[in-house]
Amino acid sequence: MGNKLDDVTESRFSDEALGRARSELAHVARVSSLCTLTASIAHEVNQPLTGIATSAGTCVRMLDADPPDLTGARTTALRILRDTNRASAVVARLRALFAKKAPTLEVVDLNEAAREVTALSSSELQRAEVILRQEFADHLPPLTGDRVQLQQVILNLLLNAADAMRAVDDRPRQLIIGTRLDRPDRVILFVQDVGTGFEPQRADKLFEPFHTTKSDVMGIGLSVSRSIIESHHGRLWAMLNDGPGATFAFSIPCGPASSSDAGGVSAR
Repeated sequence: MGNKLDDVTESRFSDEALGRARSELAHVARVSSLCTLTASIAHEVNQPLTGIATSAGTCVRMLDADPPDLTGARTTALRILRDTNRASAVVARLRALFAKKAPTLEVVDLNEAAREVTALSSSELQRAEVILRQEFADHLPPLTGDRVQLQQVILNLLLNAADAMRAVDDRPRQLIIGTRLDRPDRVILFVQDVGTGFEPQRADKLFEPFHTTKSDVMGIGLSVSRSIIESHHGRLWAMLNDGPGATFAFSIPCGPASSSDAGGVSAR
């Protein structure tokens, strides 16, 4: 009897340890992405800050004029307020994207969530000389899930696609991100690149923990991404294009059905 109780206790602690390890891996994946985006983040925040500094100087000169240009100063002050809100929004999105917090179920517009991620990574993509094309379906139904986790997946797919084209110099580095309705109850998001692709026989290994073809990363992004999508009752897969490169896509239920098991959404 004692041995059985010990076995159950040991199994419970093992499950808890595995859960903690998965959570830590997910957090490390987010921090790794943050390191990659450092320069892009600085650019995104610096733009509104530069606007604030310029507008503040203009506003002071208008108030110092004789007579003071109150109308112009008020208009300039409104620009300062607008740019302050822009900077605050960038910081808020970044804090949410890389924070270590419990999953939150909410109604998600997948197109809007993807557009926010492309905006955050635009500078990084420009530096990599990537031409981004967006093909978001009109009137895409909303889904229920953890917005931040889904954005982490989208970010990982975007950065992987850009990295896959880093060595391409004989064709434009075109990256397509888009959405479409799979069935009446499912939506698809896809990221297509014209990079080096992958060996067909290694397609399944792409999603294994710590599998990577890169020397400077831990290789846990796709594994964590698949786990997040599966926790949303969805599927993440990769396929080679007819031409150069590959396409990574995920399909998840839309509408209230995707939240039928609230406990299913976790950073596994």
